[in-house]
Amino acid sequence: MKPILQFFAFAVLLALFGTPAHAQEVKAGDLVITQAWSRATPGGAKIAGGFLTIENKGAAPDRLIGGSADIVGKVEIHEMAMNNGVMTMRPLDKGLAIEPGKTVKLAPGGYHLMLMDLKQPLKQGDKVPLTLEFEKAGKVALSLDVQGVGAQAPSGGMKHDHSGMKK
Repeated sequence: MKPILQFFAFAVLLALFGTPAHAQEVKAGDLVITQAWSRATPGGAKIAGGFLTIENKGAAPDRLIGGSADIVGKVEIHEMAMNNGVMTMRPLDKGLAIEPGKTVKLAPGGYHLMLMDLKQPLKQGDKVPLTLEFEKAGKVALSLDVQGVGAQAPSGGMKHDHSGMKK
């Protein structure tokens, strides 16, 4: 099977399962971070996604510029999008802007943290300590609540829409 087909087969399996979470709220300057979570990973997986919501309650923009965690080699900020019927993913080398008065959601199928070079599998029920770095708010420590392999949202579930995908 070609790698892209393996990716889509895995993504479809992930979309079929989900579990709720109990996420924390972390404040850093004018930023409020909630619903920080990840998915359990199959044995041998070297990457995982990190998801959360960032609200900027201030009058000035901030920017998520990076992150780190002891259980991974590298944390990158990525964007996933559909372009002409093809799903693409790319790192955001300049970070992710958090405009004043706005909320940015890092979720499956969109902006997300890419946890690369996992040193151990993520298991459902684990809490993964993570440090995010913002231009203005600085370093912020939080934990990702690890959900089931196919979770789509940290609590209550999120609607999953395939209407824009070409067959």
